[in-house]
Amino acid sequence: MQPKPLLEVDRLTKTYAGAHGTLTVLSEVSFSLAAGETCSIVGPSGSGKTTLLGLCAGLDRPSSGDVRVDGDSLGSLDEEALARFRSERVGFIFQSFQLLPMLTALENVMVPLELRGAPNPRGPAEDLLRTVGLADRQDHYPAQLSGGEQQRVAIARAFVNKPRVLFADEPTGNLDQETAQRVVDMLFELNASSQTALVLVTHNLELAAKAHQVIRLRGGRRVEVA
Repeated sequence: MQPKPLLEVDRLTKTYAGAHGTLTVLSEVSFSLAAGETCSIVGPSGSGKTTLLGLCAGLDRPSSGDVRVDGDSLGSLDEEALARFRSERVGFIFQSFQLLPMLTALENVMVPLELRGAPNPRGPAEDLLRTVGLADRQDHYPAQLSGGEQQRVAIARAFVNKPRVLFADEPTGNLDQETAQRVVDMLFELNASSQTALVLVTHNLELAAKAHQVIRLRGGRRVEVA
């Protein structure tokens, strides 16, 4: 029996009105992921990868189509509810790490919990830094950490809220090959143990191939490659 989808993307389309007519940047893309599953989104620059990621994460609204998480439609949420959805049920990892430079590694991981008013943000943050191998670096500031260490802090921060879906945009783009491999292994292991659904945008085809599902985009459309 097929596992129940955690993330369902149904015929997502995004268009913009321009001076020379309508520009379609994404056209009727569909896929689904169950808990613990991973998918990678690949394609040339301008193919719609980042647009698709933003729509799935509720950062933007589609022109048509829908995204459902645990059966709940993002299209039915107002802006306040959508912001709450992003805060409580989604995690993000970026190429540029996006750590706050004036906060220590521990404080950076605690931020999502503090924003939610969690009673003990320090405990879960320390646990996740230990999981990603940075227990002895928790009092260091981002500038004192290597690129790989900064990305591991970012991974810990993304998982600390126990998100249902995790979105990663070129998470290894600023890392050397060996460091990238370690970061990816850690990301996939945490995704499996947390039973999150991971959506990953990457130019790295070797990394993309590790996912359960590879979504190839060309000109905003999903294409099948033999």
